[in-house]
Amino acid sequence: MTVVIDALMYLGYVLIFPGFLFCFLAGMLLCGIDRKLVAKMQKRVGPPVLQPFYDFFKLCGKETIVPDAAEGICFMFAPLLGLAALVVIQLFIPVFGFTAISGMADIVVILYLLLIPAVSIILGGAASGSPYAGVGLSREMVTIISCELPLVLVLLAVAKTVGDAMGTGLCFSLRGIAEYQAANGSLICRISMLPAAAAMLLIIPGETGNHPFDAAEAETEICEGLLAEYSGAPLAVFKLSHAVKMLTLTSLFAALFLGGLGTGMVVLDALLLFVICAVLTALTISFVHAVTARLKIEQIFKYYWTVVTLLAAVSLVLAWYGL
Repeated sequence: MTVVIDALMYLGYVLIFPGFLFCFLAGMLLCGIDRKLVAKMQKRVGPPVLQPFYDFFKLCGKETIVPDAAEGICFMFAPLLGLAALVVIQLFIPVFGFTAISGMADIVVILYLLLIPAVSIILGGAASGSPYAGVGLSREMVTIISCELPLVLVLLAVAKTVGDAMGTGLCFSLRGIAEYQAANGSLICRISMLPAAAAMLLIIPGETGNHPFDAAEAETEICEGLLAEYSGAPLAVFKLSHAVKMLTLTSLFAALFLGGLGTGMVVLDALLLFVICAVLTALTISFVHAVTARLKIEQIFKYYWTVVTLLAAVSLVLAWYGL
């Protein structure tokens, strides 16, 4: 009986909270808030906040067209692969005091899983047989390479800071990081962590592929690029994955730098997390989108490997020397 109860409990984690249903609702709401905020900043009315939901269900009802030149199985399976990886990531991220799945190396697992959505869209674009997708996937690969180095440095800085305080050298457990912050205060209050927090905020729009870092899907240059041949339900899943990734990365920021703020009640903590994610989305995605022109791919690479990497490296050095 205990085995059955545990199985049902973990099934609930995967399907309801903090898994698929929570990711779907919160991610789509964040996407709607982002679109509304950008419109207001640009003095437009903008779509309703629930517009991403309308678009998703409308696309699900459309016909799915598979190009003759496409590799059918890979073309259809790629969107599901990316979405599944994002849902799994959310299971590892603490909702303040609550963690669905925890381990000794959550950060390492998340680092690998974060690559899967980007790889899935590359696989889908490559399988479509479109020349536009070929251009888009090359740009997506450059964006991945650009963001990974500063992200790794940020995670190392946090792991070193918490690990030294706990006497373990490096702490790669998100649950351990959350417990440390609950006992000692949020890491963002430490001067040595401010550059890492700033770097993480700059990484979020690049990892999600939002404007101005949307070179792989530039509508005016390569006609949606990687998604040029997608339609119907597979395109809806890619749009959903994009929304969920906004939630995943802002949740990760909250777990890394804003721990210790929870109320102890899962429902209230989930609402608090969503509010924090909405604020982070407004700061890192909506505002940047509203005031910045789209960057060229070489500008994206230079930006992340200079400014953002430098910020993350400063925090890592400070953490290494115990400052």
